[in-house]
Amino acid sequence: MRTAIWLYLFLFVAFFDLHAQYPMLTPFAVSLGAAPSFIGLVMGMYSLTHLPGNLMAGYGVDRYGSRIFIAASLAGAGILLLLQARVTDPWHLLYIRSASGFVLAFLSPACLSLLARLAKNHIQQGKLMAGNGLVHTIASVVSPAAGAWLAAKIGFTQSFAILGWILLATGISSLWFVREPPMPQTAAEGASGEAGEADRVRPAATSDGQSARSGAASAEKGGAEGKFPWVVFLLPVAISCAQGILAFELPLRATSSDELLTTGLLFSVVSLGALATLGMLFLQRYLPYGRNVAGLLLMAIAYYGMAAEWPIPMVGMLFVVGMAKGVIFPAMTSFMLQLSGPSRFGRTFSFMSIAMAIGSFLGPVAAGAVRGHLSPFFLSFAVLMAALVALMPRPVYAKGWNGSADIPPAAGH
Repeated sequence: MRTAIWLYLFLFVAFFDLHAQYPMLTPFAVSLGAAPSFIGLVMGMYSLTHLPGNLMAGYGVDRYGSRIFIAASLAGAGILLLLQARVTDPWHLLYIRSASGFVLAFLSPACLSLLARLAKNHIQQGKLMAGNGLVHTIASVVSPAAGAWLAAKIGFTQSFAILGWILLATGISSLWFVREPPMPQTAAEGASGEAGEADRVRPAATSDGQSARSGAASAEKGGAEGKFPWVVFLLPVAISCAQGILAFELPLRATSSDELLTTGLLFSVVSLGALATLGMLFLQRYLPYGRNVAGLLLMAIAYYGMAAEWPIPMVGMLFVVGMAKGVIFPAMTSFMLQLSGPSRFGRTFSFMSIAMAIGSFLGPVAAGAVRGHLSPFFLSFAVLMAALVALMPRPVYAKGWNGSADIPPAAGH
């Protein structure tokens, strides 16, 4: 577990740096003269350029491992932050944020795949994923407030420069401290190894028998491939879309350095809510599908309350949003692992990251477009409810799940 501890440490630094930018980016773009619609495009392009990176990361991680991708992603993001500190034009900010989106697309699939390979069973996987969420949340509790404080005290330029150097140093250090377990054996390799052992023990196998076994294996594989419920990727799309809308809308309410600091504190409140539920490790023993549905419903209610301006303080509503996040994110990763197989962890998390990138692109862009007509928070509510309807109960959502069982065979991809 030493590798997991080092990985958590580097993830904490990375998440701290990335979340510290949230309260700074929108005011920084405004200071450059960008309009709200252009700011939505900047934030959306960051997510859109995740797509090619996620596609490359999925197969790259499965083939070459996670370590090199973690180091390159962190170091590249640090270099781009140093360049961002020198930006004086909104279009230059758009270009750099787009490049940052591509570079950081490799980080999430690589880290999640490495954590998944360190686990021996469902329970350990769930705990490692919850640990990832806990590290993410602790970093995001303090980083928005710290980022807002830095921007208010030393300005945007020096703040981005400091964060860039920290990311660059973290990426380089990860090469020495992150170690990978052996890569999992794929189904094809396992079949090949078993066939070789059988040939050594019993060399006289008939060609008819071999053809029959080959046909049965092909039929089994074809049947499995048709079972993966691709509709589940609407879940990360909806969650990231709601997150993108929140990240777009909250900073726009800040018009002074004092309000900027308040915005950072509001983001920290969301993270505190997530921390409250992430600490409930007993939840990992419940069916991931059920946890996802409960978290979606809770988050949708909170966004509806903000859109309808219920007589509840914004801090309370954001805390509830955070609690829902703390339920959903570990459940979502466990859900994807349950429906996938050990040899496909990289690709599974790659597709999940792609889905989140699509949602993160659509959220700010849509919020910027409708902001003058309706509350962006109502748009978040509508998206979450649509995902809830799409995730109607299916038998496959419970297939292979046992709170104390080892990792099940792949349900197909």
